Amino acid sequence: MIKVLFIGYIVGKIGRDTVTKILPKLKKEKKIDLVIANAENSAHGSGITERIIIELEKAGIDFFTMGDHALRRKNEAELYKLPNIIRPANFPPSNPGSGFSIIEIKSKKILVISLIGRVFMKYDYDCPFRKIDEILANNSLLASDIFAIIVDIHAEATSEKISLFHYLDNRVNAILGTHTHVQTADEFINKNGTAYITDVGMTGASDSSIGIDKNTAIKNFLSQVKTNHIIPEKGEAIFNAVIIELNEKDAKCKKIKRISNKIIIN
Repeated sequence: MIKVLFIGYIVGKIGRDTVTKILPKLKKEKKIDLVIANAENSAHGSGITERIIIELEKAGIDFFTMGDHALRRKNEAELYKLPNIIRPANFPPSNPGSGFSIIEIKSKKILVISLIGRVFMKYDYDCPFRKIDEILANNSLLASDIFAIIVDIHAEATSEKISLFHYLDNRVNAILGTHTHVQTADEFINKNGTAYITDVGMTGASDSSIGIDKNTAIKNFLSQVKTNHIIPEKGEAIFNAVIIELNEKDAKCKKIKRISNKIIIN
């Protein structure tokens, strides 16, 4: 089996510290071959920096996907020249970076694709369904002897995520949802060996409102006046992830397991 760990939504310093504390031991115990993380909230809740990429790589993360907060920070565009970070493929084509990349593990090529949904999202992105059709029809990728395909669908609506799963069934090997920060309990593998979960969840402050200081969030709802997000840096933290196991012979997913661990960050 090829074991892939996908970490949900790293939020702020407390999320990064949680990864640093939990990941090395987990990676060793579970004999993980590849670690992927959605890191678009890793820089105090919005975007990522070069320093943070290095920090998370040292903790054991191999590859980074992003979402609607990609390209939010100054000089962030330069980071997409790195081979191990991708932004949503259905961003406008003028944006820097790529929406997919190939990682080689155990002499097997795994294609990782990032997509962003459109339902209830702020901007009118290109259609994720048509964009992935375009990617999967790419002649250079078809000639690359791809072993398995993993998709991060960064979307608000559960209906859009599950519809994408049905659309891609038997064409990709795993569809893993991100964006809502809340881990769902609907993971499954269908008869074709395609794995799915609506949302992998979040790694960050657990005594919070999706990683944000709970009192600030409540104040926003009561006043209807938007204030800057405060990300707690200490206290109880949660580590959400999934492990998927791919058969080395046919790339079919044989297992998907949710992980939800809590620790105290001082």
